[in-house]
Amino acid sequence: MKNTIIIGVGNMLFKDEGIGIYASEYIKQNYDFDEDLEIIDGGTLGFKLMAYFQEYKNVIILDTVSIDDEAGSIYRLPSDVLLGLGKYRKTAHEVEIVEMLEIVSVLDSHANVTIIGIVPQDIESVEIGLTKIMEEKFPLFIETSIKEIESLGFKLRKKSDIDVEDIVKSLIGSYNGSHLARIPNEEDFTHEVNL
Repeated sequence: MKNTIIIGVGNMLFKDEGIGIYASEYIKQNYDFDEDLEIIDGGTLGFKLMAYFQEYKNVIILDTVSIDDEAGSIYRLPSDVLLGLGKYRKTAHEVEIVEMLEIVSVLDSHANVTIIGIVPQDIESVEIGLTKIMEEKFPLFIETSIKEIESLGFKLRKKSDIDVEDIVKSLIGSYNGSHLARIPNEEDFTHEVNL
């Protein structure tokens, strides 16, 4: 079995639901880490992620969690706790993750799966970026994720300090409508007609 994989899960098109992807990319771009630690963008791969649950010793999923709590609250959910949370399953990928855990739990060999999740404020607006509360809680979300990774014996070394806005722009090219600022207004054009 391979050692450990960090999977950022979510949908970047729906505001805070992209935070797991941003967090995994943030760690990848800002930290040096051991070769036997892999970090990927799981996006909305759904059941295709199940192969990782069988190939790795440890899987850490970074994601939003639909728990009735204040936006920005951070949870560490081992798979056995997650399987007991019936109300957790609100978004499509949450349902798929729990169903995958149910399937692999009957196998002889499967990963030790832990979710580091954050309660989102807005996963309905079609906009790329994070709400203010998610921006404020993002450093704590990263710190919690790093602690979880290091608890498995890995050493992560900070090498850069690229902020989340620049991480998102590197992935998408926009952050909270910033691309709109690059579109000139009609009055910015001068019309010259040669007859």
